[in-house]
Amino acid sequence: MIEIETHDHTKGLMRFCPRRYCHKGVTEIRVTELRAQGIEGILLDLDNTLTQWQSTEVPLPIIEWLNRLKAEGFKLCLVSNTRHGQRLVQLSKELNIGYVRRAFKPRKQGFLMAMKELGTEPSKTIMIGDQMFTDILGGNRVGIYTVMVKPLHHKEFLGTKISRSVEVLLLGLFRRKGLISKG
Repeated sequence: MIEIETHDHTKGLMRFCPRRYCHKGVTEIRVTELRAQGIEGILLDLDNTLTQWQSTEVPLPIIEWLNRLKAEGFKLCLVSNTRHGQRLVQLSKELNIGYVRRAFKPRKQGFLMAMKELGTEPSKTIMIGDQMFTDILGGNRVGIYTVMVKPLHHKEFLGTKISRSVEVLLLGLFRRKGLISKG
């Protein structure tokens, strides 16, 4: 369940803390939770969040989840650091979701561009992604609700593989402090 928290996610180690962690991926996030939080806009990472790394195939349960969100009136935008622009454009068209390419996450610019495209404010926007040092840090920097999901697959960029060990340590710390759920 999405809950409003009092912790400042823009300072110190809290910049890396997701508001929620989903072990089952994006489909664990329910429309009713987003509605209760007042969310209007959903920013989505691509690689290992919606697709396996560098893949053009989105699993059917994720496609169905995205379609439910769109049918319920949520505004969606892909926010990706990918250098493979053709793949991003292809998936954007197939999913009927806009995108920000070369977002340079965790810089603020890509997130701000996506919110401008959607016409949403930070308080009504959520970022969903699999990486703490890009998706979560960037989302927290602009003051939006952040959800970290378990990566779809272990295949990923070498730099990401290296950062995963630090993510595990920080996730453990945040769980022990009761800042994110253990589930």
